[in-house]
Amino acid sequence: MHAPRTAAAGRTASPTTARQINDRLALQLLQSEGSLTAGQLKSLTGLSRPTVADLVDRLQEAGLIAVVGESGAQRRGPNARLYGIVADRAHLVGLDLRTHSITVAVADLLGRVRTEHTVAIGPDVAPDTAVATALAAVDKALATAGAPAPHAIAVGAPGLVDPATGRLAGTDWASSWHVGLVGALRARTGVTVLLENEVNLAAIAEQRGGAARDRDTFVLLWLGHGTGAAVVLDGALRRGASGGTGEIGFLPVPGTDALPSANGCDGGFHSLAGSAAICALAAEHGLTPEGATGAADGVNELLPGAEGPPAESVVRAAVAAGDAGAAFLDALAARIALGVAAVCAVLDPGCVVLGGEVGRGGGAELADRVAGHLARLSPLRTDVRAGAVGGRAVLLGAVLAARDAAQNDLFGAAGPEAAPRS
Repeated sequence: MHAPRTAAAGRTASPTTARQINDRLALQLLQSEGSLTAGQLKSLTGLSRPTVADLVDRLQEAGLIAVVGESGAQRRGPNARLYGIVADRAHLVGLDLRTHSITVAVADLLGRVRTEHTVAIGPDVAPDTAVATALAAVDKALATAGAPAPHAIAVGAPGLVDPATGRLAGTDWASSWHVGLVGALRARTGVTVLLENEVNLAAIAEQRGGAARDRDTFVLLWLGHGTGAAVVLDGALRRGASGGTGEIGFLPVPGTDALPSANGCDGGFHSLAGSAAICALAAEHGLTPEGATGAADGVNELLPGAEGPPAESVVRAAVAAGDAGAAFLDALAARIALGVAAVCAVLDPGCVVLGGEVGRGGGAELADRVAGHLARLSPLRTDVRAGAVGGRAVLLGAVLAARDAAQNDLFGAAGPEAAPRS
């Protein structure tokens, strides 16, 4: 048996650090692979049999894993025991905050959603009342899921989130009740409450289980009421010095009558690809959102109370219209490609995912057209894809962020890449 060493630092690890790293490696394998025997853990980790036996005992005593069945031809004896993570060891809360609604999801430690609950917030409701309504929605969701208290909460909201403080940069960028709700959750629960820009959370969802799951570098372009982007480089979400990475609505582009300013993005990319601009373009092509519902299928159906932009309706109508909607989709794709080309010239991400209500409404029809226009604007090869997660992207991203926080707390902060072996 040799002294365990961390691969990253090249230094001999202390026994405590070695145990923490090995425990986390085993737990992450149980999460990704499902239930495993001690022999399978030994094979997958490369750890010695005594080390695996010790970590199994340690994790059972901590209530993190339990015997969930038996495996093998004989299905009896210690070697046949299957171990799995105790999903109810912790509960997570993900929140998707919109201007006039809140959606709450409660999940277990494996990130499996147990319940979802959406509540509308009226436009004339006072901020204190809105906060109370939102807190009641969280309580109701927890009760429905049978969860006594959350271990971690993640909140997705529009606006800038200061990376240094984890707080909304200013009320000019968000509804005042959003700011109040995050403060109330932190004061009331006493648990980790993460606040993240909604587009960043959608990117996490697309990266873990959506259109970008095979990419460690990509950009998610959000097309909804407004425009935004999330940047993932080498597997890490990039927020920028002030949390402003991806504020593509302010990007100066040709085709507008003005320039954006520090006080507003009118005249920037927003003026070409925001919902109002898309509806105006559609009207020029004889398309209107009148009578459209915004969601055309069960997969992409908006959650109750969600606030889909009118542009989603016209884009879906254009896709459904076939040749009759082709000219509009092509004109829209040309506009979107201007913003994408600028992003690619700076970042060269190799992959751009079109998300948000408009992006998923246009699907592959819109993505393919954007790719065609982009190829004529930029020499950089870029794969343009339609978002795959659907209308729950922000909510699912929040659940994933809360799961990461809870697992870091319960599993230990050390990463599996530094796993010592003995």
